[in-house]
This record gives sequence, C-alpha cells and structure tokens, in this order.
Amino acid sequence: MKRKISGFTLSAMLSALSFLGAMLLAHCPSANAQQKVHRIGVLFPGGPWYEAVDGLRVGLKEIGLEEGKQFSLVIGDMKGNSKAAEEAAKNFEREKVNVIYALGTSAITAATAVTADVPIVFCIGSDPVAMGLVESFVRPGGRLTGIHFVNRDLTAKRLEILKEILPKASRVLTFYDPGSRIATESAKLGREEAKRLGIKFIERHVTSVDELKKSLQGLKAGEADVFFYTIDPLVISQAQLVIDTAKGKKLATMFQEQSLVTKGALASYGQNYHELGRLSAKYVQKVLSGTPPRDLRIETVEDVELAINLKTANALGLTIPPNVLARAKRVIK
Repeated sequence: MKRKISGFTLSAMLSALSFLGAMLLAHCPSANAQQKVHRIGVLFPGGPWYEAVDGLRVGLKEIGLEEGKQFSLVIGDMKGNSKAAEEAAKNFEREKVNVIYALGTSAITAATAVTADVPIVFCIGSDPVAMGLVESFVRPGGRLTGIHFVNRDLTAKRLEILKEILPKASRVLTFYDPGSRIATESAKLGREEAKRLGIKFIERHVTSVDELKKSLQGLKAGEADVFFYTIDPLVISQAQLVIDTAKGKKLATMFQEQSLVTKGALASYGQNYHELGRLSAKYVQKVLSGTPPRDLRIETVEDVELAINLKTANALGLTIPPNVLARAKRVIK
C-alpha cells in the first residue's frame, strides 16, 4: 500500500523532484561548461617576445581569467624560422585552438597565409593596413585585430640616439636576413640615417641561425664599434647569443626592447614588450567571448622607452653622456 502525503503518493513526489532537478540542470550551465578551458595558440619569433607572452598572462589574470582554468597557452616559438611559423600555425588550426595570438610581422603573415578560419589577435610593429592584413584600423574587416606599435619606423631615431650615446662610434654593424621584407626595409632606413650621420653602416647577411652564429664568432677585434639591431625575426630570436658574443668581443649593442638591456645589452630604444602583451589581453578575451575581430578597433601604442645598462658600459670602458642618461626611462646600475 502506497503512503499518501498531503494527497500525493511518495512516489509521485519523488518523480516531481526528479523532473524539477532535470529542468534545473537543463537551464543552468554545467560544471564542465563553467570550467571550459580556452586554448590560445601563441606564435612568435622567440627572444624578447617571451616578455609579451608573460605580459599576456598578466593581462588575462587582471581581467579575471586564470591560466589552467579558463585558458591555456599553446606555445609556438618559431625561433625566427618562417617555415616553422607556418607549420605551427597549421597545427594550431588543426588542433582547433580558439584564437591565435601572433607576435611580430613574420609570425602574423605566416599565420594569415596558412590558416583559414581561426581568429588572430596580433601585436605588430608595421602598418597592418599597408601590408594588406586589415581594411582599416577602425574596422579591420576580417579575422585579424590587435595592437599596433612603432618599431621599424624607429630605426633612424634609434641610430641617432646611438650616436648620442657613443659620439665617437664610426662603424656600426648589423645582421639581417635579406629574404625578409621587414628586415630589408629596416636596413634601408638604417643605411640612409647612417649616411646622414657620417657613420659606416656594415651589413652582414644571414639566412639561418647557423650562419648568424658563424658570423658572430668570426667577428674580429676593432671591426666595428657597436652592433645595431635592424628589425629581423631571425636575429631577435638569438638576441642573447648576440649580446653575449658582443660583450666577449668588447662590442657595444643597441636593441629595440628594454628587457634585453637587463640581460646585458648596452642600450635599447623602443617598446616595452611586456606591456604590449598585457594590452593585448583585452583583445584575446573579447574574441574568446565571441566578439568578431572585424569589429574590434586596432589600438596604436606610441610610447617608447630608452634604457641603458651602466654595468655593461663600465665593462666596455664607456662613459654615457649625462644628458642621455637623464632621458633614459630605465638605467641598470
């Protein structure tokens, strides 16, 4: 005999509770859905670009996204190799990452060329409109958006500041891959400014990491006064090697990113890559939330920083002019 409770049988009540529970589960996000981990494919040349990757982590954390719970990073360090960049980008799309975060022109062009559907958030030092990557800064119009910063166009200014730092410097050495469009354009700007300043601009072509290593090891004492970085993904991927080798040969170094000064370069003039990565986080978050890249206005970051390492200057027997030190945003003592 079934027991009645206020006009209902116990079995009927249990059935009603079971139905109500099913309805609640159907209309509430499941625990698994709440804990969905978005996969972000990160494509970059290596070297100081790791600073931007760390900045991205910081930016996403500030937004409230925790690595391992809301997102994971799939790292694609192309080590300055464009073919490696293309293969990594293909793998990202095959593995269905939710977004590609591409750093630097070479990584961005590679990711754009070999993928078809995955959205791309970029951090680029060249004009993305002039390169045909987007329609405009206000309305990108495709599957790419992100942060734009001044890099290649600082080449002449960087060389001018180098001359202020080392007024007696007369021979400036640079390495770059002649097959890289951005590198050849940057070298041209450096060549023209060196002529204006009355400096000999020594250009060495390298097409692989091995060639770069051999060229560095083959440098002779007194061959140049300073190594000057012209924008090149292959060379920047080996920035620490350049710094260490140059110091061993008593050669000053001028780069574009301040973290390299903390690692031993004499000076840098350009962007803070960690900050660029942090600013990129809002674009990544919006794309992950469903906003199409075509609707996200591209932001231009114009702040540049001068950094100088006095420890390196002392080791090289150099004295930095006080007026230059006064303008430096960061001085390593």
